Amino acid sequence: MSDMEIAEKVKDIVSDKLDVPREEVEESKNFINDLKADSLALVELGMAFEDNFGISIPDEDYEKLKTVGDAVNYVKKARSG
Repeated sequence: MSDMEIAEKVKDIVSDKLDVPREEVEESKNFINDLKADSLALVELGMAFEDNFGISIPDEDYEKLKTVGDAVNYVKKARSG
């Protein structure tokens, strides 16, 4: 999966889980401040990323995922080993 495909898939997941129009999901958007996610939604997002990309996100890493771009970069790094 290319970096662009990962970014698009992350955005699709965010749009679906947070019920936000896909065109509003940009890498600069903050999950809590811009996309109105609560802590439960963030956990659900993390689980969706794990399921869709075959990665594991340790609990302490959830706080690193503040923006859509953070999630994209985290998934890219996790998949590259």
